[in-house]
Amino acid sequence: MAPVTKAVVPAAGLGTRFLPATKAMPKEMLPVVDKPAIQYVVEEAVAAGLTDVLMITGRNKNALENHFDRVGELESTLERKGDSDKLEKVNYSTGLADVHYLRQGDPKGLGHAVLRAKMHVGHEPFAVLLGDDLIDHRDVLLTRMLDVQQQRSTTIVALLEVDPSVAHLYGIATVEPTDEEDVVRITGLVEKPAPGTAPSNLAIIGRYVLRPEIFDILERTEPGKGGEIQLTDALQEMADGPDWAGGVHGVVFRGRRYDTGDRADYIKAVVQLAVEREDLGPELRPWLREFAAGLGDGDGDPDPS
Repeated sequence: MAPVTKAVVPAAGLGTRFLPATKAMPKEMLPVVDKPAIQYVVEEAVAAGLTDVLMITGRNKNALENHFDRVGELESTLERKGDSDKLEKVNYSTGLADVHYLRQGDPKGLGHAVLRAKMHVGHEPFAVLLGDDLIDHRDVLLTRMLDVQQQRSTTIVALLEVDPSVAHLYGIATVEPTDEEDVVRITGLVEKPAPGTAPSNLAIIGRYVLRPEIFDILERTEPGKGGEIQLTDALQEMADGPDWAGGVHGVVFRGRRYDTGDRADYIKAVVQLAVEREDLGPELRPWLREFAAGLGDGDGDPDPS
């Protein structure tokens, strides 16, 4: 197969879990410390060598385009003030990647969003990165997935071991081992199984490297759970497909992942990333220890321990 050169970033969701903050601002633009979540995703793609990025957007997503575009007035103001550090940060996002935008139109689910990328991607394998999952830049995931895809000429999904009590919140994979410790062959996929019925604790997280045959499958995939075209259903068909299609493999990720799709997890992600920064950590870490010590046991009284 040809090497992967393109990344697709679905970004058409309404972000209802973050209302009213997302009433007029895309959820992808919510700041994670001092950068919008979407910039972390594009930086990850670029670090893996994918500088051709297609964002699948929807209504009220103009802020995404503005963020990766020039802002002449702001740049001129910073230049006049001699604020070179902030000017560098502004210009960095502008030249980060060759970013394209395409409307999803009808909100028919992740599978439909991926299908919208068909004309841009063509007959090449490509990566899909979901903005809700941020992968720590110190931990390798996408690059490893790209390597495995080239070695095996297969479709790759990222897997993460989760507590069985939360398996019903994810797509869950049934797997077989391979000759590599972190690579498994996927034999079955189920989207958000009923509590207590998950076939494993290996959850699909928001990174995929897909063979182009996925488009033909998505075009005939009927709406599934939630009345949406589920990417999981199409991946199951690929897993059941002929040997020439390579099946579906998973890379088991054991690094640091930050979930920004849930309000509490979003706050945790901001705190985790902030305390590890050289410019913020020294001030935040002692404050957090003091703050945590004063929280008590949840009933308003100090913790006797």
